[in-house]
Amino acid sequence: MSWVGRHAIAAGLAAVAFTAVGCGSEGSEGAEANGESLCASDVLYEGRTYIRLSDVEVKVGQKLGTATSPPCRDTNDQAAEVPESSENAYAVSGISPDVVIAIGSSPEQAEPFRVLRSDKKIPPEVQELIDGS
Repeated sequence: MSWVGRHAIAAGLAAVAFTAVGCGSEGSEGAEANGESLCASDVLYEGRTYIRLSDVEVKVGQKLGTATSPPCRDTNDQAAEVPESSENAYAVSGISPDVVIAIGSSPEQAEPFRVLRSDKKIPPEVQELIDGS
């Protein structure tokens, strides 16, 4: 095989490896680097998708209802699918639930999540939370 042919194959394999490593849920700001499933940070509440906000402090308010984490499979292993699950959804003091909610088994353990907008922009209220942390 020629020098050009070997390099073309190597470049193709590198591109495939890069693509495989880069798979995951876009916009999952809170996906942990400790092996947690990337798409496990997305939840559905009232027809909207929310993503985890990392390192942001909020005051959790009253229970709103239930949020759902959709089934997730971020590997090619069919048996590794994480089933759908539900958690309590709580209001966040001073911010509309259309923008930010807290998710957890109790108000003390709830973590903040922000709405995922179709334009991918961070709502101003969320940016204020991020800047204040």
